[in-house]
Amino acid sequence: MTARGLIIGAPRSGSGKTTITIGLLRALARRGLTLRGAKSGPDYIDPGFHAAATGTPGLNLDSWAMHPELLRSLAAEAAHSADVLIIESAMGLFDGIPSDSGRSGAAADLARDFGIPVLLVLDVSGQSQTAAVVASGFAGFDPRVRIAGVVLNRVGSERHVRLAGEAIEKRGIRVVGAVPRDEAMQLPERHLGLVQAEEHAGISDHIDRLADAIENAIDLDAVLEIAAPVAIPSGSDGAALSPPGQRIAIARDAAFTFVYPHVAAHWRAAGAELVPFSPLADEAPAQDCDVCWLPGGYPELHAGKIASAARFKTGIADFARTRPVHGECGGYMVLGKALEDADGVTHEMLGLLGHSTSFAKRKMNLGYRRATLAHDCVLGGKGEVVRGHEFHYARVTQAGNDEPLASIADGQGREIGPSGGRRGHVSGSFFHAIARDETAR
Repeated sequence: MTARGLIIGAPRSGSGKTTITIGLLRALARRGLTLRGAKSGPDYIDPGFHAAATGTPGLNLDSWAMHPELLRSLAAEAAHSADVLIIESAMGLFDGIPSDSGRSGAAADLARDFGIPVLLVLDVSGQSQTAAVVASGFAGFDPRVRIAGVVLNRVGSERHVRLAGEAIEKRGIRVVGAVPRDEAMQLPERHLGLVQAEEHAGISDHIDRLADAIENAIDLDAVLEIAAPVAIPSGSDGAALSPPGQRIAIARDAAFTFVYPHVAAHWRAAGAELVPFSPLADEAPAQDCDVCWLPGGYPELHAGKIASAARFKTGIADFARTRPVHGECGGYMVLGKALEDADGVTHEMLGLLGHSTSFAKRKMNLGYRRATLAHDCVLGGKGEVVRGHEFHYARVTQAGNDEPLASIADGQGREIGPSGGRRGHVSGSFFHAIARDETAR
């Protein structure tokens, strides 16, 4: 089975891509088709919504962070496991960073390199015929990126649809639907983006309502018609992150959630077993595991509960005496001495590393990162380079005296400096690892 593919793109964030993608995935799945959803770039929240809408695993496809061989391997696997593959663009369709050809991180790289057509979502609130200027600009910007259709979003009336739609179609671009303004379709957000799918009570019912709206507003037969067969050359998973151990104790609850689907899938495929535990339920990592992983998430929203979880704190300290413990972003914050929440209340954390962090003194850190490892650790050997991402508002208020875990540079190679900490078997940083950098070898 080889999927037909489509990229959902837009001029910018906030255009309604995620809502339309989720509703479209569920609406097409109702037809008995097998759907796979993917997200371009490093967003780890939207794949959860794609999975909830389809019942199949979510996926990230990141042309900057993933070596082209790994990118092809992941995309080909998704295409061969579904009837339809829908890739949701991050930010605007062409938004990435200056980089080598095809490795900007933009969804346009995937459209160009895999020959996948684009369904452009245009938020036309506050405009009508001007939407045709935007659509035609996208259609002519790069002849290798094919704009196969347009969905008008947040339309106000039939007249609004007619004015915008006719102007676009006069430019030779097909309009396949128009979605009305409806605040009930919006998904709640917090500081790192959407509130996660698993946190929604009745998420499936909400997705069904989105699908109902999409079925009424978009010509699904036209969507399937413009989707093109996906022909992706076979790749290799050689740049994937190796499992850090055979049995991996992994924190999993409302405070620890940010695990890239492709990372966990590769670990399992390589024979590792992921053994979940919940710090918020005061659970410790299983003592028969050989490594412990604290993912990112929202510990700042649960800092008091984590601080009072005595069994968790004792258990992970015992674990760290003899085996590796690693924390990413939120997990790194919990490994430190203290965490100040948004209300200015300081909570005692694990103290396995010497730093303290604050969410009250907020500073956004966002961007691709190349981390050169300063020591052998769960991410790789000393001197190896790992590509990934940072996105957090917390800041380090006390640096502590631990050895840095890595030196990091931004996506264009500009040095940022030391990152994270390492003490004994314990390591961590704000850096989310996505894949090994095979180009650095």
